[in-house]
Amino acid sequence: MKKLIMTVFASCALYCVQAADSKEVGIGPNFKGPIGLQLYSLRADFAKDVPGTLDRVKNFGIKYVELAGTYNLTPEKFKQLLDERGLVAISGHFPYERYRDDAEGVAKDAKALGLKYAGCAWIPHEGDFDEKTCRAAMAVFNKAGEILAKQGIQFFYHTHGYEFQKYASGTLMDLLIRETHPKNVKYEMDVFWIVHPGRDPVRLLNEYGRRFELMHIKDMKKGTPTGLLTGHSDVNNDVALGAGIMDWPKILRAAKKAGVKYYFIEDESDSSAAQIPQSLKFLEQVTW
Repeated sequence: MKKLIMTVFASCALYCVQAADSKEVGIGPNFKGPIGLQLYSLRADFAKDVPGTLDRVKNFGIKYVELAGTYNLTPEKFKQLLDERGLVAISGHFPYERYRDDAEGVAKDAKALGLKYAGCAWIPHEGDFDEKTCRAAMAVFNKAGEILAKQGIQFFYHTHGYEFQKYASGTLMDLLIRETHPKNVKYEMDVFWIVHPGRDPVRLLNEYGRRFELMHIKDMKKGTPTGLLTGHSDVNNDVALGAGIMDWPKILRAAKKAGVKYYFIEDESDSSAAQIPQSLKFLEQVTW
């Protein structure tokens, strides 16, 4: 009997260790993810050492990633490096000009990388973003979305703050969302770039619901100027989740209700490597 008890105890202990090892980082009692990392957060490290920086991402405990280039490697080689580390690329950002001039090429690269989503994070413009530029972008996005859809890839646009110029009874962001194809063009909400121009991410999620399938969760340092339509801010205004001004319980609850499918930490600050683990821990503890 004593031997049997010891065997059962050892089995339970082993199970508990395995369960602890398999625990997903960034997942807590309320926030269920899935959570990933926008690799742009470690861009300076990637410029020096791609394999080593991917090892660091893996060591964070992260599985899902979003790409912002492949650092002079072919899509096939970059995917090989991801696969070797068990990292899964869900989405990637490509330049606006490529969608405008070679959407088929983007689709090819996205397929090679195994992406589910391919998006654009910046619409080139001089001075204030205006209706003419917005309508030109809508045409590019609608066409690119159709081309990508044929390859089983979802196109998206990543918000960047400058789109909230006034237009009619709303903003150019309203125009952009309402006049792009609801199925072929989805959106990635970058929470920082909604608050920076003085807008409410919860209200936007409630209004446009399932158009937002992706989200960048990024906190803003206390005292950072808002109400600006530049799309620019000092990178060190990015702080670890929970250390800034965002009401994350309210935002994450609204995101879940809206049907956001993937969340990515993006930390552009000089302290990103130290802050990413802090942000993951915050997500494990946040409740609402």
